[in-house]
Amino acid sequence: MSIDQRALRNALGQFPTGVTIITADPEGYAPFGVTANSFASVSLDPPLVLWSLQKNSDTFDAFAAAKHFAVNILSADQQDISNQYAKKHSHGLDAEHYQPGIAGTPLLNNAIVSFECEVDVCHDGGDHIIMVGKVLAISDLHEDDLNKTSPLVFHAGKYRELMA
Repeated sequence: MSIDQRALRNALGQFPTGVTIITADPEGYAPFGVTANSFASVSLDPPLVLWSLQKNSDTFDAFAAAKHFAVNILSADQQDISNQYAKKHSHGLDAEHYQPGIAGTPLLNNAIVSFECEVDVCHDGGDHIIMVGKVLAISDLHEDDLNKTSPLVFHAGKYRELMA
């Protein structure tokens, strides 16, 4: 049985996801980021997360060279930055958008939370590569700020808002 790719994409789009920007700064490349909603936790012990990248992405070679990456979870007011780094050939990070983390990985300013990771293992996933990272550090979480901040959410091909 063959699955129509458009029908599959539409069906998968019914699952609401948060929006992230995955950032890296591997040797030989300028700091860059790509918008992704394919992020999940894997394990608490050891602390592992994963995300996936399409193999034909213009950032594929740069991520393949990366020893570290960061997952930056965006807030509802960061839709513009999400759009900026989602565009093909528009992944170079603006200097005012980030600061270096403990491993030198770019961490986005004003993200709800950032996970700085060391690449643990990569798996083939059809037309994607699945990158598993060991979490080395988590940006400071301030409970007061978290309760006032809504995440950027994507559902059915559009940004959405969570209702309290």
